[in-house]
Order: sequence, then C-alpha cells, then structure tokens
Amino acid sequence: MGKINAVITGVGGYVPDYVLNNEELSRMVDTNDEWIISRVGIKERRILNEEGLGTSYMARKAAKQLLQKTGVDPDSIDALILTTSTADYKFPSTASIVLGKLGLKNAFAYDLWAACCGFIYTLDTAAMMIQSGRHKKIIVIGADKMSSVIDYKDRQTCALFGDGAAAVLLEATEEENIGVLDSHFRTDGKGLPFLHLKAGGSVCPPNHFTVDHRLHYLYQEGRTVFRYAVTNMSDDCALIAERNGLDKDNIRFVVPHQANIRIIEAVAKRLEMPMEKVMVNIEHFGNTSAATIPLALWEYENRLKKGDNLILTAFGAGFVHGAVYYKWAYDSPATK
Repeated sequence: MGKINAVITGVGGYVPDYVLNNEELSRMVDTNDEWIISRVGIKERRILNEEGLGTSYMARKAAKQLLQKTGVDPDSIDALILTTSTADYKFPSTASIVLGKLGLKNAFAYDLWAACCGFIYTLDTAAMMIQSGRHKKIIVIGADKMSSVIDYKDRQTCALFGDGAAAVLLEATEEENIGVLDSHFRTDGKGLPFLHLKAGGSVCPPNHFTVDHRLHYLYQEGRTVFRYAVTNMSDDCALIAERNGLDKDNIRFVVPHQANIRIIEAVAKRLEMPMEKVMVNIEHFGNTSAATIPLALWEYENRLKKGDNLILTAFGAGFVHGAVYYKWAYDSPATK
C-alpha cells in the first residue's frame, strides 16, 4: 500500500436568501455605500433572519448539497467536523446536530474552534486523520451565522459580516502529489484585546449587566487587526510558496479569507499575484468567518481543473493564522 493522501472530491455551499445591501444598512446605522466599498469592498451580505434557525441549518444545507453532488453513500462517511464561532448552543456540538439531521449512521462528529482560520485548520486536521489510514471519508464544514453576534448600531463592524456555510468531502487516495500537500500554522496569543466577544463564556457569564451593556456582540479594533492580518497572511503564503517552489506563474489561485478587500489586495501584492488569480467573493457575501474559504471554493469550482495549485490562507481572533498548499484533484464539468 502506497502513501495515503487526502483530496477534496466535492464542494457544497449555502447562503441565505435575504440580501442586506449597503443602502438598507445605511438606514440602520450612520454609513453609506461609498464609505463601505472604499474601505472594505463589500456591497451586500446574506443574512439568516428566519426565527429559530442557526448555524446548523446552513451547515446541513451545504452538506446535503455536497452529498447530492458527489453521490457518496452517507453510511460510508467516517466523520463530520464542523468549524464555527457561532455554535447553535454551548453544547451539544453543532456538528452533532448536523450529523443527526443528515442521518449519518457510521460517523462521529465534533466542532473545531479556530475563528476565521477554522476551515484551513480543520481541513488540515481531517487530512492528517485520513493520511493516518484510520479514516477514508470526512465531511469538513465551515459555517457561521455572524449576524447573531453583530451589533447593528456599530458601524465599524456591522458592515463587515454575513452568514453562510460550505462543505467539502475529503477522501483518501494513493495518487501521488495531489490534495493537501503542506501547511503552516501559528497562534500569536496576543489577540484577545483586539478581537473578541466579551460576554457569554465562563469568564463573563450572561447577566443583566452584560446584556444592558451590549457585551454579547463582536468587538474589533480594526486597525490593529488589519495590520496583523496583512503581515501574517502575507508571510504565511510566502513561506508556503518558497518551500514548495510556487510562484505567480504556477499558482492557479490564492484563496484568502474574505475579511477586507484591502487585506486581500495586500496579500496578492506580496506574492506578486494579479488579482484575477485571487479568489474574491467578499463583494456579495461579506465576511462569513469560517465559511469564507470553502464558499470561495464552491463559487470557483467550475474554474478549477485537476493539478491546479492553490494556496489557502486566513487570519482570525486569537490571533490565529496560517496557510495551506492544496493541489486540486478533479476537473469540474466546466473545465473538462
């Protein structure tokens, strides 16, 4: 038996129907379309506004589409790993809820928390599980209902975030030089003051004070986060490219976390990559946290062909950051 590699064999996605555009947002808070687009590059974002629906709903929708597209037998799935910062409940895991709704009978499930880096951290974790030989098929889902933790009176953050989910099927293969080939991850540990959700955890449990003082909403010090994100995502991509012999000529796409168009442009500039070789969907989805990278793969799937070199990179609260070198494993119908 040869070396086992882990490859994506399909992508599914879901975004809510409701579109919150900049014009509507400007009626909720002191902002305008020009201000938002010039600073972050977002025109609209999708919002899950139906009562009683959370992150698991979107994740289930994405995973169900994935199963239908790939035609895989649900009973052959070994594990389902979901990454999110907006879990349905403190417990049980959101992954367990999704697994139950999908009716997977032979799989285990758990959540992995790594903020906006969640998808690439989870992808690499699942790849190592497959490379160990103990698992053959794993569903990896990135999903976030960011609207549930956003203060729509705070113009510094409310324009940035949207809701969505996307899922990939990761499978074992003995084909060489394909799939997840390299990764580089680091955690700074200094990010708490600059990006956090203060209340609701064990340090600051919910109470009247936390609700009255709006402490259950995301807080971000934008300039500091911007600086760290540009530096770390750029450095991580450059490191992955250098040690794998990658450059602007043989990289098909850079797939960055969709936090801010200026961050994305700065990362592309560092790699000397033209923007047409960078996956971008922030304009119409905003920042969906752990869902941004798989949603980009979902949208761009029909432009990919087997052997395409991708660098996936992200930065998130913590501060956590990293990059993954992935070689695409199949031709989409549009590229055959």
